[in-house]
Amino acid sequence: MKVLILVMLTIITVGCNPKKETTVPNVKIVGAMKNVMRKGQLYATIDLDTLKNKKHLYGFGPLEYLRGELLIVDGKAFKSKVVSDTTMKVEETFKAKAPFFGYANIEAWKEQTFPDSIQNLSQFEKYIDSLTKSSKRPFFFKLEGIVESGAIHIVNLPEGSKVSSPEEAHKGQTNYPVKNQEATIIGFFSTEHKTIFTHHDTFLHMHLITADQKKMGHLEEFKMKKGTAKLYLPFYN
Repeated sequence: MKVLILVMLTIITVGCNPKKETTVPNVKIVGAMKNVMRKGQLYATIDLDTLKNKKHLYGFGPLEYLRGELLIVDGKAFKSKVVSDTTMKVEETFKAKAPFFGYANIEAWKEQTFPDSIQNLSQFEKYIDSLTKSSKRPFFFKLEGIVESGAIHIVNLPEGSKVSSPEEAHKGQTNYPVKNQEATIIGFFSTEHKTIFTHHDTFLHMHLITADQKKMGHLEEFKMKKGTAKLYLPFYN
């Protein structure tokens, strides 16, 4: 009888004090950068319009056949394409496909410090690496503020091109400056996705869109205006 009472009390106690579980946004990577740049697999591996849960969705990648860039910010999808050396077209649409793409549904963010001492992408990579040593990896992050100076690119491979190297994959790529513009940057960090979803020499992959939605592309370099930058990491319940 005493044993039975003890077991019942234990069940009641556990029921009243359930263990709080940690949930982590489910990062998904479709396709691989190396298959595109080394094997010439330029065709789509994902149709953005088929993504079922678009609520609080974030992600990015190149447009199929490397003819533009894609970005999803909080459930809104954007596609950018080259018009000329100085202009681009940015369109809000889920009707787009990608040869490789990364995404996650992130319902809440936790703001982190962005030191004014960070002046470039290399410094930022070291900072976010040290900041998240004990965090779940890989992860997407968000950076908002005024970009004092920076550059983005849009891949623009000529139609019918064959690709077997990164150099060939970037043929036709067009670079655009970003200067003193308010912007949102969605980024991806991983120490295990080199040549899969980041280039071989970095743990980062980042896309930027300006607040006026007139510029969007793959982030090459940036310097944030001091006192304006806000860094956000996924908030884990």
